[in-house]
Amino acid sequence: MDTVIEDFNIITEGNASILFPKDNKVFYNNVQQFNRDVSIAAIRTWKALAASGLRSIRYAKEIPNVKFIVANDLDEDAVNSINRNIEYNNLSKDFVRVNQGDACSVLYQHRKNPDRFDVIDLDPYGTAAPFIDGTVQAVEEGGLLCITCTDLANLTGSNYPEKCYANYGAIPVRGDFCHEMALRILLHTLSTSAARYQRRIVPLLCCSIDFYIRVFVRVFTAAAEVKKNPCKTSMLHVCNGCHSYYMQPLAKLTEKGTFLPVSGSVVDKNCVNCKNTFQMGGPMWSHSIHDKEFVHRMLKHIKSLNEETYKTHSRMLGMLTEIDVPLYYNPAGLCGYKVSMSHASAGSVKTDAPMNVIWDVIRSWIKLHPVTMKNIKENSPARKLLEVEPEFIADFTIHENAEPPSRKIKLVRYQQNPEKNWGPKARANGKRKM
Repeated sequence: MDTVIEDFNIITEGNASILFPKDNKVFYNNVQQFNRDVSIAAIRTWKALAASGLRSIRYAKEIPNVKFIVANDLDEDAVNSINRNIEYNNLSKDFVRVNQGDACSVLYQHRKNPDRFDVIDLDPYGTAAPFIDGTVQAVEEGGLLCITCTDLANLTGSNYPEKCYANYGAIPVRGDFCHEMALRILLHTLSTSAARYQRRIVPLLCCSIDFYIRVFVRVFTAAAEVKKNPCKTSMLHVCNGCHSYYMQPLAKLTEKGTFLPVSGSVVDKNCVNCKNTFQMGGPMWSHSIHDKEFVHRMLKHIKSLNEETYKTHSRMLGMLTEIDVPLYYNPAGLCGYKVSMSHASAGSVKTDAPMNVIWDVIRSWIKLHPVTMKNIKENSPARKLLEVEPEFIADFTIHENAEPPSRKIKLVRYQQNPEKNWGPKARANGKRKM
């Protein structure tokens, strides 16, 4: 392939250097370096590992024991770019196998052994929903799925709940926790898709990052475990006033080992805290979204390397240290229960404390720092909440663990923009030829 270097910008990331066309005919987003860093760390950590071009080139050069990589794109300019960068990085085309075609067709062609992939990385522009059915079939037993979705306007309930339902089979609810709910909606879609083929998912690591979400999930064939999916899936009730929320599983497992629908609702018609009505979202994955052993191994791997190996080293460490509780809150502080900051929203916390305890903490704080009640509207959620006496008085004496180790060592959870115009990029301006 004849290449005129002057027509390209050379971009180096990790061990890979790529030639990026100055005319922007192919897609490259420097914002997603964290995505690529954490993906390489996750795949290297993945215990079952059997042995655009930038992501494929980095995988080829930085992950050991890889047999071969299939890099697929529908766009002709993108395929030419991948081929060009394989040559530029001195990689064999037998090692990085380039295919121009529809991703769904490629996945469906690899549904049966021995053609399945050990690892499948989906990083489309927008939603990954059209590719999920083929993906859960084409991955090897115990294999790894790495999936990105950038359509957060749909997944977070900002504007188009009907579009989210069309793509993912769930309705999002607006709230401070909307980005984690987006993760759990995607996991629900993966879980239900895999279940059709008697396969189950095991989430290893799930993150909300900048303007997208990223999940790392293993897939196993296990008909008995698939039956437990309704117990790991919940509807979400969110108060329209105080935004208290409650999870309601779709089914319960009895002591006899049988499954039954849940009887009744976990909430009344009106919120017990502020008397407002509820809105309902879901269904969503309400089980664990992280595997503790996997995260521990991944942290160990990252810490074993110098900071130059992964340019987003400090942020990776920060995001891998939070407790695994569904969704999160935005009060200033809580006590007596597990508490961690959430990577998904600065100023928020994750806790296993129930809603009545959380509001009692707020009421106790208000007793120490009174507010002017005449400034709070009659019948407002705030007034209704503050008119109730707390059942217990919280102790705000500073606890010895109030300064968490993560803060002492300055872990990064909320990355500041490193340069101007840091965010989602427009599509490449090349035209698809197929």
